[in-house]
Amino acid sequence: MIEFIDVEKTYANNVKALQNINIKIDKGEFVAVIGLSGAGKSTFIRCINRMHDITQGEIIVDGIQVGALKGEQIRTYRKRIGMIFQSFNLVTRTTVLKNVLVSFVPELSLWRKVTGLFTKEQKIKALTALDQVGILDKAYVRVDQLSGGQQQRVALARTLAQNPDIILADEPIASLDPVTSKQVMDDFRRINQDMNISLIMNIHHVEMALEYAERIIGVREGQIVYDGKASEVTEEVLDHIYKGKVAEGTTEFEGKHAYV
Repeated sequence: MIEFIDVEKTYANNVKALQNINIKIDKGEFVAVIGLSGAGKSTFIRCINRMHDITQGEIIVDGIQVGALKGEQIRTYRKRIGMIFQSFNLVTRTTVLKNVLVSFVPELSLWRKVTGLFTKEQKIKALTALDQVGILDKAYVRVDQLSGGQQQRVALARTLAQNPDIILADEPIASLDPVTSKQVMDDFRRINQDMNISLIMNIHHVEMALEYAERIIGVREGQIVYDGKASEVTEEVLDHIYKGKVAEGTTEFEGKHAYV
């Protein structure tokens, strides 16, 4: 479980990226975080794995106070969390398999790091991860010979090789065409369902968010303004998230999930 308690994040220029964030995300949930550019979506995602330190409050993951971790504790904690970026972050002049094996570098002994030799077990895990995303046949192909969608699958395989409990995805389909985006989102949904990995995705494509995620978190100006099931999101909800509008005569949603 991931819990934010009174979390705030203020940058050095006094910009408040997050304000008064109180939310819980249970294991195995597929959550899409939506909102305008600059609303605080990426900051929200990156605070979970300590890429950004919060200014105030607490983030607790499975009972661990994330802000209290130091040094080796942070590195150990991050092994449980996979991170997927829009830019893929791959070494394009080497093979797909070597890019996936990079996830094991922190575990290597010094002589293995120097020689670049990985264990048989690590290679099997890497190949298994490639099989899980449907590109095992590309294991010995150079990354720069792959399509954008295939490269994003390599990045996803690299993350799966870590055997994470949580996957954070920061605009993973922003640079992909619609057909490829759907294929990658299919991968994310299958992994979420089959492996029960918590998946939190910052995404601009609202239609994709509503189709694939179970839960939508709407962020505006650093605050959570909507939290509810994807199936309950209406045009009025989207107007509230993106434009700050509430339907005439309405102050909040009726029922469990409401405008915040």
